Amino acid sequence: MSSSADTGPVFLYDCDTGIDDAMTLLYLASLVRAGEAELAAVGTVHGNIDPLTGALNTLRVLEAAGITGGVPVAVGAARPMAQDVHYALDWHGTDGLGDTHLPEPAGRPVAEPAPAQIVRLARERPGELTLLATGPLTNLGAALLLDDELPALVREVVVMGGAFGHPGNITTHAEANIWHDPEAADLVFAADWPVVLVPLDATHPTAVHDEWLDRLAAHDGEVARFAARILKFYENAYTPTLKRRGAVIHDALAAMLAVDPGLGEYVHRAVRVELRGELTRGTTVWDARSLPAEDTRRPVRIAVGSDVAAFQERLLTALTSF
Repeated sequence: MSSSADTGPVFLYDCDTGIDDAMTLLYLASLVRAGEAELAAVGTVHGNIDPLTGALNTLRVLEAAGITGGVPVAVGAARPMAQDVHYALDWHGTDGLGDTHLPEPAGRPVAEPAPAQIVRLARERPGELTLLATGPLTNLGAALLLDDELPALVREVVVMGGAFGHPGNITTHAEANIWHDPEAADLVFAADWPVVLVPLDATHPTAVHDEWLDRLAAHDGEVARFAARILKFYENAYTPTLKRRGAVIHDALAAMLAVDPGLGEYVHRAVRVELRGELTRGTTVWDARSLPAEDTRRPVRIAVGSDVAAFQERLLTALTSF
């Protein structure tokens, strides 16, 4: 074990770097700069955008935040395990960062594939890593298949994904990250490791609106301007859903709950993913009855709410701290 207790969580961040992933990278970068967390590595996956573009976006964001070198960025799975690949260009732009078409980053992705990076780092740092996953779970599923001892080597897995009492955001019942690779997600929820799941039920109530967005836009820091520029596309995409100007920065809530679990409210239930339903494939399923049936799966800690005001203020503070 290293000195992670002194520096906060040691993150291996698995993402599909679109707009809310970018905000989450900036949040994590603020913690790294403050000595409150370590970012050991990043891996990218298909989802919002293809994984190579996602890796380049990750490097762009880290470089904008002054985190250069020392954080390997690996390209991961380019498609799901058992279905065609789909991207979320309507929500994140053709470049994944709101059609800002930023210059090429100075750094380049590493040669090691993201699933192999997960396994290697877990073996090198047993019991230390918090696997934060805010995209489809293909890389984590592949890592589980590469090393069946992986669950014993990881401190915690924190996933943004799923929907229970909340409608889906890609189909009527399914949330995008789970729907993009249901088979991989079910592997992750079936594995014997501690999982925290942050679904739409928890993230949607954290939507930021006029005052928050205006405060970000008014800040004169380079990183705040960078964040506001990227968020503009996201605001426009979200307005029809929210019925007012705003955006839901889903992924940042998962990161914040990994740092400070006390901000959330939770239930503990085994989680399964519907793999066959014609109308429900990709839906996350729990037994919400007051007396749930016994289940062989390890319960997942599911966030069902959070301190919204604290989340919004901490995120804004992070984005304006550079």
